[in-house]
Amino acid sequence: MMNDLTTDVPTVSRRLPAEWEMAGGVILAWPHPGTDWNYMLADVRACVVEMIRQISRWTRVVVVAPDVEAARCEIGPTDPERVFFFEAPTNDTWTRDYGPLSVELSDGSFVALDFRFNGWGLKFAACHDNLVTGRMVSGGLIGVPAVNCQDFVLEGGGIESDGNGLLMTTAECQCSPNRNPVLDRNEIEQRLLGYFGGRKLIWLNHGYLAGDDTDSHIDTLARFAPGNTIVFTGCDDPDDEHFSELQAMENELREARNLSGEPFNLIRLPLPDAVFDEDGQRLPATYANFLALPDVVLLPVYGQPRKDELARQMLQIAFSQPVVAIDCSALIRQHGSLHCMTMQFPDGLLSF
Repeated sequence: MMNDLTTDVPTVSRRLPAEWEMAGGVILAWPHPGTDWNYMLADVRACVVEMIRQISRWTRVVVVAPDVEAARCEIGPTDPERVFFFEAPTNDTWTRDYGPLSVELSDGSFVALDFRFNGWGLKFAACHDNLVTGRMVSGGLIGVPAVNCQDFVLEGGGIESDGNGLLMTTAECQCSPNRNPVLDRNEIEQRLLGYFGGRKLIWLNHGYLAGDDTDSHIDTLARFAPGNTIVFTGCDDPDDEHFSELQAMENELREARNLSGEPFNLIRLPLPDAVFDEDGQRLPATYANFLALPDVVLLPVYGQPRKDELARQMLQIAFSQPVVAIDCSALIRQHGSLHCMTMQFPDGLLSF
C-alpha cells in the first residue's frame, strides 16, 4: 500500500496554504459500529449528515467508510456530483488528524504529506486510521504525488498556517513524550518548518481545555484568519478552571509578532458554558474548532443560544464569507468537534 508513496520531500519551495484557500472539498469519516460512537450512533450520524448537507452546498465531500453501500443507505439521497465515497476501514472519525496534509509547491502543483498518526500519543487504537491516506493513494483517490512522512508523528489539528510562511502550534502537543520522543523542541520546529515551507513558528506554551485527549491541539485554542488576524478562545470567569491558562495564552498572543514584526489583530471567542458527559467529566467544547472554507465558515455550536450567537458574530468579523452554525452537541460527547471531523483539500489533489 505504501509503495505508492515516495519518501523524498521535494526540495523546491513549498507552503502550507491557509485553510480558507482550500477549494477542492472536504474529507470526513462515517461513524460506524466499530467506533466509540456505537452507543450513540443515531445522534452522531444525524450530526454528520447535517455536516455533509451543509458542506456539499458549498463544495465537494468525500465520505470515508468501511462499508460504502451501508453508508450510502444510512446517509440517504445525495448529489453524486457533490458527495463521493471511499471505502477504507477506520478506527474513528477524526480525519483532521490522519487525513492528508496538502502542500503547494512553487510551480502551483500539490503534494500530499502522510504523517504518522499514533492515536494522540498512544492513547487510542489507530492501526486503521494511520493507513487511510496510504489507502487513498494506492486506491487512486489521491491524484498527486504523496510523500511518506511516517517517521514523524503529526496530527492536522496540531498545526495552523496563515498561508504565507507563518505556522502556529502548542508546546504541550508537539513536545508530548509519546509523539516524537527522540526529537527536542528545536528539532521538532525545524521539521515542521521544513515540511511546510514555514519561515516562522509561533509556539504557545499556555492554554488547554479540560477533557481534551489531544494534548492541546492548536485548533481548539487559536486559529489564523485573513488580514493578520488570530481568533482565539478566551475566558472571563475567574472561577472557571481554564481562566489562568487561557489568560496566559492570550498574553502570549498579544506578544506574538508576524513575519514583519507586527502584532496581530486578535478576536476573542467566548468559552462555551461547561458541558459534561454522563460521568460528570467536563468536555472540551470550543468555538475555535470551526472549519474555514473559501465560501463559508462552519461554526460548531452547543445549544447555548447567547454564546453560540456571540461566537458567530465574532467569526463574522474575522471572515468575509457567511458563517453557518452546526449543532455539534453530539460530537463533543466524544471529545471532538467540527474541525476535528473534517480535512479540507485543494483543487487538483484528488483524481476526480
